[in-house]
Amino acid sequence: MWVTRIGDGDPAVHVRRFRVDVVRGPDAGLSQTFAHGLLRIGGKPSNDLCLSDRKVSGLHLEIRGDEQGYLLRDLESTNGTFVHGMRVKEVHIQPGTPISIGETELRFVPLDDSIELPLADNAAFPELVGDGPAMRKLFGMLGPVARTETTVLIEGETGTGKELVAEGVHRASSRAGGPFVVVDCGATPPTLFESELFGHERGAFTGADKAQAGLFEQAHGGTLFLDELGELPLELQPKLLRVLQSRRVRRVGGSKTIDCDVRLVAATNRDLAIEVNRGTFREDLFYRLAVAVVEVPPLRSRREDIPLLVEHFRNTLPGGAQARFPASLLAAMQEYYWPGNVRELRNAVERAIALPGLPLRTREVADEQAGAGDWDVDVTVPFKQAKQQFVDEFDRRFMSALLDAHGGNVAAAARATGIDRVSVYKIMNRLGIKRS
Repeated sequence: MWVTRIGDGDPAVHVRRFRVDVVRGPDAGLSQTFAHGLLRIGGKPSNDLCLSDRKVSGLHLEIRGDEQGYLLRDLESTNGTFVHGMRVKEVHIQPGTPISIGETELRFVPLDDSIELPLADNAAFPELVGDGPAMRKLFGMLGPVARTETTVLIEGETGTGKELVAEGVHRASSRAGGPFVVVDCGATPPTLFESELFGHERGAFTGADKAQAGLFEQAHGGTLFLDELGELPLELQPKLLRVLQSRRVRRVGGSKTIDCDVRLVAATNRDLAIEVNRGTFREDLFYRLAVAVVEVPPLRSRREDIPLLVEHFRNTLPGGAQARFPASLLAAMQEYYWPGNVRELRNAVERAIALPGLPLRTREVADEQAGAGDWDVDVTVPFKQAKQQFVDEFDRRFMSALLDAHGGNVAAAARATGIDRVSVYKIMNRLGIKRS
């Protein structure tokens, strides 16, 4: 994907078309051309490229366009993915790259032409803010999706604003006058999940002293948002699938079915395709939910939106209207890689309003204050986000020290530590590490 601008006109996003040829195997001679940012290949018909090779997993691999080119990822397939004879988990591939899966060999061929994707004219969607190409591309996709009754699956890292996307879809839909009900799949105890979703009758279990409508019933006429869908217990997934297909629920302990006119929107920070291959997420439920898939970009890939987001938070947070942010703080915000994404940026703006004059509190600042061997634990963020911050911090320190030890030579650093050179570049890009 790349961005063009003619004169002073609005930017346009282009996606290069590419072709996948089957050069060996049961489907030899098959050739298909694609023009979208994500291609999934496997043995199931729901894949973009479906193969009849029995040694190919149902969801085998994906090829995704990113800022560095084309990223191939094996989706934890049974028999693996091989590039130039080497088994890979994740690697950027070049034109003509041979890809072997099962008894099949594929050839990846980028083409010279491209398609232009529509961008929204405005810099906002209900509940969302962003003026860069990545967000305007997202807004251009959300508008048509919101006007349908299609089930939507929202993918993205923690803190990118997936719930705001879901609420924006609801507010831009014909169901805007109905309820918007949120289910936090990561916070609901497994033993209460069925009762929470479907309701229960009086006496259905110990403590059920009265009948209770479930969240499906409460969302009647509106939208039900399943947040962190990947946390949904496996034993509950077939029951959810039946409800999605029938649009009817039966309360725990009840005998009659209740009609529920509900649109379902779900979000996850997990790769559900991998979870399907691991056996922790039902394949049929995955396909039922992934009708319209929306990916929310991380903040580090849309740094041009940071000033707009800062201004938005400054105008909406208490006391922000009187706050003044020096140019040095704004510059530091645009340099930082924001592992906690927009949620972390909002916390930073709130802190700057409450405690003006203090430097941006990134982990780099915490390191200077606490010493190289320690850093602060931020207990104001969810556990998963805090844990990811520690992982990112280790990656950043390790990679920075590794590059320093090899004079910034990425190839030498990769050889010394056994990491693929492309993976080193990917880590550097993700964490904002610059070559010295």
